[in-house]
Amino acid sequence: MAWFKRQEKGIITPTEEKKETPDGLWYKCPECGTVADMGEHRRMLFTCAKCNYHDRIDSAEYFEILFDHNQFAELDADLSSGDPLHFVDTKAYPQRIASTQRNTGLKDAVRTAHGPMNGQELVVACMDFRFIGGSMGSVVGEKIARAIDYARQHRVPFLMISKSGGARMMEAGYSLMQMAKTSAKLALLAEAGIPYISLLTDPTTGGVTASYAMLGDFNISEPGALIGFAGPRVIKETIGKDLPKGFQSAEFVLEHGFLDFIVDRKQLKQQLTDLLHMLRPATVPAEPAGR
Repeated sequence: MAWFKRQEKGIITPTEEKKETPDGLWYKCPECGTVADMGEHRRMLFTCAKCNYHDRIDSAEYFEILFDHNQFAELDADLSSGDPLHFVDTKAYPQRIASTQRNTGLKDAVRTAHGPMNGQELVVACMDFRFIGGSMGSVVGEKIARAIDYARQHRVPFLMISKSGGARMMEAGYSLMQMAKTSAKLALLAEAGIPYISLLTDPTTGGVTASYAMLGDFNISEPGALIGFAGPRVIKETIGKDLPKGFQSAEFVLEHGFLDFIVDRKQLKQQLTDLLHMLRPATVPAEPAGR
């Protein structure tokens, strides 16, 4: 039993010879504490195998989940923010943009692309929370508007995946203008009879919730997502009352009629396919000749 019971005492491994477990091999669920290896976590599409907690993921993961064989063409990939207000907080806005681009590998807080989903062509705009909290600035609004234009011109359904802390303060009024611009573009999409599905993920708040995130033909969400306009603390201080349990969770929002349904990420691709198939206009038989 020498392999199990230490026979020699006083064995001390020097600090420099100790081996640490490499980062990124394990995932611990913040909801239930279950530990799983990252390979299994990825196979579960970044959801907990025990409690089904949906971990936050970025546009790269959503594109891989939705597009067949991860094949897609990105739209307007090189658009980047300017500095119309010469905004400075702890650092100048151009410096903040440049450092965030280096750290994330992203150009801004949304990526847009088109490609096949179970053979059905689809335009997807997906926000990235890692880029300044998924804040909505001029580039976000412009890329979404251009993606809607592409969907309208090619008569392809449009999917918006929202994940945002709200408007980008560094752009002030320019940011708020994106609410009106994207809403107007979505009205044109509706006039053309092209389906728009809005998927709200954790968190979707502020001006994004107040505009394109809630304007879908179908507004859907992932389980447990935080959805709201102002934060719970601000609302509580404003109304002077305690908030209900689960306030602003996807389940609470669904119960109060602001969502159509909640979809598990593992069924997302198939449910979107079924929904778009249902929304596809029925073919009207041609009238017989001579009638």
